[in-house]
Amino acid sequence: MQWDISRLATLLAFYFWPALRMLALFLAAPVINEKVLPGRVKVGLAFLCAFLIAPTLPPVDVAVISMNGFWVGLQQILIGAAIGITMQFIFAAVRMAGEVIGMQMGLSFAVFFDPVGGPNMPMMARIMNTLFILLFLTSNGHLWMISLLANSFQFLPIAAEPLNGSGFMALTRMAGLVFSSGLSLGLPVITILLVINLVLGLLNRLTPQLSIFVIGFPLTLSVGMLTVMISMHTLSPFFEHLFWDTFEKLEGIISNI
Repeated sequence: MQWDISRLATLLAFYFWPALRMLALFLAAPVINEKVLPGRVKVGLAFLCAFLIAPTLPPVDVAVISMNGFWVGLQQILIGAAIGITMQFIFAAVRMAGEVIGMQMGLSFAVFFDPVGGPNMPMMARIMNTLFILLFLTSNGHLWMISLLANSFQFLPIAAEPLNGSGFMALTRMAGLVFSSGLSLGLPVITILLVINLVLGLLNRLTPQLSIFVIGFPLTLSVGMLTVMISMHTLSPFFEHLFWDTFEKLEGIISNI
């Protein structure tokens, strides 16, 4: 059995560039970038996915150790990280909705240490984030995300050509999804609690003898929890719509980069 050492550089580039884009996705994407997942596992998964994807790609003539290789490597990191960060937007929207709901209910003081959402993640944000992670995994969102990255090689092949900046600008504009979707998710609870606060304010003006601070917190907390329980059946359709809408927008953006 003979082995040509001159083919080593070509074989290395054949698997290295897809693995670099996949590794950038794993380091930025939600759920997969958890700190509890060791770095060796992420690198191993990236090279395993690259080993499966690379045979379907056209051959790459860009050497790994070269000036063009540095530029191509930077492109792969940008593409993979852009897809992963965009998927983080929907999780940030869910956490924002939980923070707003918890603040309106008076539970902003109840915080938990969370390595993903930050050291001061409110309780409601933690609950909403956990529910969305479970739905994300149940819907095979992680597999769809990897499939989206695999399809990106058709629209964004590995080459030294410059990328279109309008696609990255569209990814930046998608950050508005955090505020619009977060407020839409928490709007029912926010509206009901706002009405209760207005009623309590009127009662405080009409009957000063009534201690609003004594009944205000138990009332807003009870009504807020009851509203969240009633609206719980609407969370799954909302999450699924947000999930698929983000994937459709990402596919359109990738095809235009």
